Amino acid sequence: MANYVSRRKSCRLCDSENFILVMPILPSPIADAFVGADKKDLPQPLIPLDLYQCQDCGHVQNLDIVNPDLLFRDYIFRTSSSAGLVEHFRKYADDIATGFNLAPKSLVLEIGSNDGTLLRFFKEKDMRVQGVDPALEIARQASESGIPTVPDFFTAELAAKILQDQGPAKLVVANNVFAHADQLADVAKGIATILDQGGVFVFEVSYLLDIIDNFVFDTVYHEHLSYHSIDPLSRFFSKHGLHLFDIQKNLSKGGSFRGFVQKTGGPQKEKQIVREMIAEETKRGLHRPKIFQDYEQRILACKDAILEFLDKVRKQGKSVAGYGASTTVATLMYHYELFDKLDYLIDDNSMKHGLYSPGCHLEVKPSSILYEEKPDVVVVLAWQYASPIVGKHERYIKNGGQFVIPLPQLKVVQ
Repeated sequence: MANYVSRRKSCRLCDSENFILVMPILPSPIADAFVGADKKDLPQPLIPLDLYQCQDCGHVQNLDIVNPDLLFRDYIFRTSSSAGLVEHFRKYADDIATGFNLAPKSLVLEIGSNDGTLLRFFKEKDMRVQGVDPALEIARQASESGIPTVPDFFTAELAAKILQDQGPAKLVVANNVFAHADQLADVAKGIATILDQGGVFVFEVSYLLDIIDNFVFDTVYHEHLSYHSIDPLSRFFSKHGLHLFDIQKNLSKGGSFRGFVQKTGGPQKEKQIVREMIAEETKRGLHRPKIFQDYEQRILACKDAILEFLDKVRKQGKSVAGYGASTTVATLMYHYELFDKLDYLIDDNSMKHGLYSPGCHLEVKPSSILYEEKPDVVVVLAWQYASPIVGKHERYIKNGGQFVIPLPQLKVVQ
């Protein structure tokens, strides 16, 4: 795996080498590396997912880095395929444009712009837009559709080139990608380079405290290298001539926040919520190992419960399927060692039907299989969506089937 995985030796935010392993998570394959029938007999490597905490700044991170070219160059997900995301970004553009009085012809730069869905809403407001995204085919199509997109990773060097060609950006945005970059210091340097003195950088990421409180440890997978909290992040930005001045919490991805950053000395006053969230993190002990040790015990208790249940039904000769084939499912299946307890997976995404799951190569079938093969037990691996899944398939339950929801505690619906 020499060119596949590398190992980081220093903290992404403060460069310290003083780490403690705080969340041991069993290795898994790359979470969305589904394969066709022709490759289901070929092994796929298992890559460490352990999370370490920097004992100097408190930042939590994965030190084992999958080559980003392998993760992102052939990325296939398109923002525009999700009606919910399109509407989210429409409102996002309205809120930011109004809240910061962005004038027509202002430059808006997006890091990880995907197919340009968000930038298109800013272009409709008569602004100049520039995307940056490493997914080669998606970037090409975005450019052809009128959203100019550089097919590459965002770096300080690229930021300097865009500044030279187009001038400073009034707005830089990065949505659910600020956790993906290994070289965050270089990204921050690039943002400081391209950002206008009165401009703002807006980003959305999962919030570490919500990952703990909402039990969404399965959002830990190889695309996510950083698990952000406010105190380490605030100090990181300060070190790079930037100032985190406001935060808005939201419910997406099990609990996230939208951060607002300006250049040091910029016009925005720091909102009280920044200090309040840092105080809450300190009170909860978020930047010390004990909270994670307690979390791990809860995670293992749930693992014991679901394995005991599945061993019992397996001994009774019952068939067991898993519902869900998303990126979080790989982490859950491998950390809970469920893959040899399941006969196949069920998913509503037709693009995955007939493919085989990463590593353990369980076939993905449509939900109609509930009424055709009638599995005795279905483990809802996409447990955050258990309510709509169970609600949609009441007929399966009435026919004698069982749904098992593994988290945040074992629940059987029959």
